[in-house]
Amino acid sequence: MNVLGIETSCDETSVAVVRDGVEILSNLIASQVDIHALTGGVVPEVAARKHVERLGVLIEEALHQANLRYSDIDLIAVTNRPGLVGALMVGVSAGKALAYALGKPIVAVHHLEGHIASNFLTAPDLQFPFICLIVSGGHTDLHIVEGHGRRRRLGSTRDDAAGEAFDKAARLLGLGYPGGPAIDRTAKGGNPQAVSFPRAWLEEGSYDFSFSGLKTALLRYVQQTGDALNVADAAASFQEAIVDVLAGKTLHAAEQYEVPRIAVCGGVAANSRLKEVLSEETGRRGYQLVVPPLILCTDNAAMIAAAGYYQYVTSGATDIDFDTIASEALAG
Repeated sequence: MNVLGIETSCDETSVAVVRDGVEILSNLIASQVDIHALTGGVVPEVAARKHVERLGVLIEEALHQANLRYSDIDLIAVTNRPGLVGALMVGVSAGKALAYALGKPIVAVHHLEGHIASNFLTAPDLQFPFICLIVSGGHTDLHIVEGHGRRRRLGSTRDDAAGEAFDKAARLLGLGYPGGPAIDRTAKGGNPQAVSFPRAWLEEGSYDFSFSGLKTALLRYVQQTGDALNVADAAASFQEAIVDVLAGKTLHAAEQYEVPRIAVCGGVAANSRLKEVLSEETGRRGYQLVVPPLILCTDNAAMIAAAGYYQYVTSGATDIDFDTIASEALAG
């Protein structure tokens, strides 16, 4: 089954063709990072306008790279939630138009289901159940994934997502946008033990996350140190505080539920320190660790096409009158 995936939930315009949920035939991403770096963050109206300009060209090129015609597409998969409504509407409108014109089924995909599916593009033999940490600019969720479309949510963020915390920290430290890669690069030259930032472990047994207090602690530290601020040490220490909690809760969940398989997905999964810690600890415990490559960690249409395939196989097509939704937690 050839699935055409469309992803426009935020500021990446992406189109992909994936066969049977695991084989990427094409995966194109047009980034808007340079545009939104000028304002230090995503401007929704600008993002939507850029999607309009780029989407048609990307669809044509994705088919060309896959060596397919429109008639060879069996299914359309498009992100419809959560995200910036204007941006989502561009992709959803294009997906519906294609489905109607071609007489093909369409599935509306939850963005986080796409991130989970990216693990199967990376490790097609990944077995259920597995612990999945979804960590990105807008989301920090921990799930036990028991099957395609079947999961139990163990915890989620109570305030800032990890990626959002990185963006805000980078702004405080004058490192620019996007914050996650900037913090990661700067931290390599710093001492992660230089500043004793707090870890929000929350109440005993909780798998929820909270990073707003850590962000406030960094703000106060920057204000107190003034010109004596060592940016590299602050970045490394801040990153270490986030990684400690992300890795610690993920590993604890694997131990508690006796699931020796861990997958990490979303933009923050590209963080080198998070991958280093989890690789060391899963190796020591004999667990399987799956982390998609960078192009599948950030927002991309290949993961949406893969998720759409599994959704269609298990639940069928979505009625074409579905809506775009700005905010919706991943059920579980």
